[in-house]
Amino acid sequence: MNKRGRLIVLSGPSGVGKTTICKKILENHSDVLYSISATSRAKRRGEKNGREYIFLQEKEFKEWIDNGLFIEYAVVHAKFYGTPKQYLEENLDKGYHVLMDVDVKGAKILMKSYPDGIYFFIVPPDFVELEKRLLKRNTEKNEAIKNRLARALEELKYKDDYKYIIENRVLEETIKQILSIIEKEINPG
Repeated sequence: MNKRGRLIVLSGPSGVGKTTICKKILENHSDVLYSISATSRAKRRGEKNGREYIFLQEKEFKEWIDNGLFIEYAVVHAKFYGTPKQYLEENLDKGYHVLMDVDVKGAKILMKSYPDGIYFFIVPPDFVELEKRLLKRNTEKNEAIKNRLARALEELKYKDDYKYIIENRVLEETIKQILSIIEKEINPG
C-alpha cells in the first residue's frame, strides 16, 4: 500500500445499527481499520479497553484535550467522546482506509479536515422502530432511552450534510448497499 487511505465515517442515532454495520465492513475489507475512539463513559458488559473504546476517566480525557491529542471530541449524553489523532494519521499514511462511528458534531469537524472522506448518515425506518431497537439492547434505563430518542431528533437535522443517507430498514440490505458504495469510492472506474 502506498496511496494514502480514506476516512469512512458512519453517523446516526443510537440504536440505528452502526456497530453491526461497522463489523460487517471490517469483515469484508482487509484494507479498512476501525478507529477506536476514546470515551469517559463506563464500560458496558463485554467491552474491553482498547477494543471498543479507549476508556478514560474524565480528568484523563481533559488532559488529552489540553495536550492536543484529539482530532475532534464532543460531549454526548454527558460523557466525553473523541478521536485520537495519532492512530488515524499513521494508518491513513500507511494506505489503510479508517472507519469511524462518530456523532454529527464530530463528523462536521472531520468533513473540514478530511473532505475526501466517505460520509454516511444511517437513519432508522421510523421512531417506533428506533425505540424498539434501543429497548432490545437492554443496556439502559427508560430515562436514558428517552434522552437518546430526543437526541436522535436533533441528529436527524444534520443528515443532509452527508454524501450518503442510508435507511436501515433491513440490515442485510443496508450492509450490501454500504459495501457497494465503499467499493466504488475506494476503487473508482
